[in-house]
Amino acid sequence: MFKTRLISGIVLVAIALVVIITGGNVLLSVMGIISLIGMFELYRVFQMEKSLAAVVGYLAAIAFYLNLYFGFFTDPMILPMLFLILLLAVYVFSYPKYKADQIMACFFALFYVAMMLSFIYQTRMLDGGEYLVWLIFLCSWGSDTCAYCVGMLFGKHKMSPVLSPKKSVEGAVGGVVGAALLTALYVSIFRSQLGITMTEVWLLAGVSAIGALISMVGDLAASAIKRNYDIKDYGKLIPGHGGILDRFDSVIITAPIIFFLASRVL
Repeated sequence: MFKTRLISGIVLVAIALVVIITGGNVLLSVMGIISLIGMFELYRVFQMEKSLAAVVGYLAAIAFYLNLYFGFFTDPMILPMLFLILLLAVYVFSYPKYKADQIMACFFALFYVAMMLSFIYQTRMLDGGEYLVWLIFLCSWGSDTCAYCVGMLFGKHKMSPVLSPKKSVEGAVGGVVGAALLTALYVSIFRSQLGITMTEVWLLAGVSAIGALISMVGDLAASAIKRNYDIKDYGKLIPGHGGILDRFDSVIITAPIIFFLASRVL
C-alpha cells in the first residue's frame, strides 16, 4: 500500500509540475476536467451523480471555465445565480424526484469544487503567478507533510478526537510553521524574479501560514462529509490516495485564500 501510494504520489506531483509550469489553456482545461471529476465524486455521495440535476451542475461547471477563458461575464456572481435558478426549476418541475438537501448539495458542489479549484488557474495567471501558484501547494500538501512529521514525533494533544483522532495540536502547529518556513525559503530563492523585498518575503510566508491553517479546515471538512455518509474515500482514481476530493481536499479551500491574499501583498 505504501509503495502504491508513493509511486502514485510521485506521478501526481510530476503531472502537476508539467501542467502548472505550462499554464495557460492546458492548466485551464486540466482544472476543468479535475473539477468535473470532483463534482461527480461529490454527487455520488448524495446518490445523484447521473441525475438531471447533476448534469445541470456539470454544464454549469463547463460554462464557468469557458467564461474564465472567453470572459463573457465580468461579474462572477452571474453564472452561479443563473445555475441556481435553473437548478430550482429542475427541482420544481420534477417534484418530488429530488429532496431539498440534494438540490442544495448540487449547488454546493459547483461552488466548493469547480469555482474554488479554479483559483489555481487564476493564481497562475497573476503577475508573478508562475511562482505564486506554488504557495497553494506549499501551504496544503507541504503543511500536511510537516504536520504529519511533527505530529508523529511530538503529538500528544488531539486536535479533533472524534473526527480525526490521529491529528494533534502539535502537528497542526508544525504544519503552519513548516508551511511558513518553506514559503520563506522558496520565495527567497525566487525573490529577484518576483521583484520583492525581504519584508514581502515574510508577508508571503505569513500568507502561507494562514493558508496552512485554513487547509486543515478543508481537510477536516472533507473528512466530516465522508463520516456523515459512511464512506472511506470519495473515489479510486488515484491509487493509494483515493479520489480527486481525497487528494485535493485542502487545496480546494487554500487556492482562493492564496489568490486573494498574495495578490494583495504584491
